[in-house]
Amino acid sequence: MTGPVAGGAWRPPGEERRGGAAGNGVLPLGERVARWREALPATLPAADDLLVALDIDGTLLTHDGDLSPAVVGAVADLRDAGAQVVLSTGRSVQGVTPVAAQLGLTEGWAVCSNGAVCIRLDPELDAGHVISDVVTFDPGPTLRLLREELPSGLIAVEDLGRGFKVSAPFPMGELTGEVQVVDFEELVAAPATRVTLRAPELSSQDFHDLVERVGLHGVGYAVGWTAWLDISPDGVNKASALEMLRGRLDVPAEATVALGDGSNDLEMLAWAAHGVAMGGSAEAVQSAADAVTDDVAHDGAAVVLRALLDR
Repeated sequence: MTGPVAGGAWRPPGEERRGGAAGNGVLPLGERVARWREALPATLPAADDLLVALDIDGTLLTHDGDLSPAVVGAVADLRDAGAQVVLSTGRSVQGVTPVAAQLGLTEGWAVCSNGAVCIRLDPELDAGHVISDVVTFDPGPTLRLLREELPSGLIAVEDLGRGFKVSAPFPMGELTGEVQVVDFEELVAAPATRVTLRAPELSSQDFHDLVERVGLHGVGYAVGWTAWLDISPDGVNKASALEMLRGRLDVPAEATVALGDGSNDLEMLAWAAHGVAMGGSAEAVQSAADAVTDDVAHDGAAVVLRALLDR
């Protein structure tokens, strides 16, 4: 990772540090791409040598769940240029594969469940993918602590390859795959790849305070924008999975790029030779990155991907 300038990550010359394009100040896509192309590190190799890791929600997908034509086109062109385009997300396998299909990513790899699961995409397979790597942990000790501290919280335990087991129904559309309500002892009966605690009355800071108060040990965690606490195996995150894939694909460390917007992207942005935070993301996320692009509503990801292509 190249070092950010004083005061945080840089933006391409001529752009304001405004946390994402907004209002009448937005430049045409082509002009933004040109500025990014000039500012990319000279050490980045050509597109066909790159591994480009892309968060999904808030990076590629808008907050309404839409993929813009600019993003779809940029991903397709980068893939066709020979880059290894790797979706890297907190979503389960069932939540990743439809997005991969929309983007035309039918081959390659994807990181799911915040790094606990990797899949290989293959159009020759009936399912279109195979689960290649899995890391699990015992959710019992953590969930017992959290239930004692927050009895009203909703719990979801990822049921790998199927969906989720939950303590009570989640709002419609928040979980993908088969969702089964079970008792607490069944929730903690088997090793898990990921656990989610949902408590809409808590802020992000409340979740951080909760984690500190209960003293979680032997697990990793990431706090979502609101209402969510994702718990994962200790030492497992998007970066750990991407580093494994980088070695498997024999991609040089200096040929890695990552784009993200959330707290579960911090390690990934620091891992990449060139980490890019989305405009509008939290200050901690921007500080972990080398650069900040425009926000998702203004195709910030497409700008960076086009710049990588057009050098």
